[in-house]
Amino acid sequence: MKNTNFTGFLWDDGNIEKCQTHGVTIVEIEYVFMHSPAVAPDISHSHEERRFQAIGKTREGRNVFVVFTFRKGAIRPISARYMHQKEVDFYEKKDSDV
Repeated sequence: MKNTNFTGFLWDDGNIEKCQTHGVTIVEIEYVFMHSPAVAPDISHSHEERRFQAIGKTREGRNVFVVFTFRKGAIRPISARYMHQKEVDFYEKKDSDV
């Protein structure tokens, strides 16, 4: 998401707790967004506001899956988790098929 205009990140008690449920830290989530994640619409969960899915790597090379939305020009992460190897393999194969 480099070169995308956003003003920063919106964090509050709700999304901090939800994102850290699976052990992913705020620093890791923000790092993912600053290093060109793959982003796609999250169609199945976009009932009240547009949601997106991002896949990227932490500084340590762990694959992370983040659901987020935009609010007031900022990224508001909704949930985050480390990806399982089967998911990583699926997305890497999907990219190579394009």
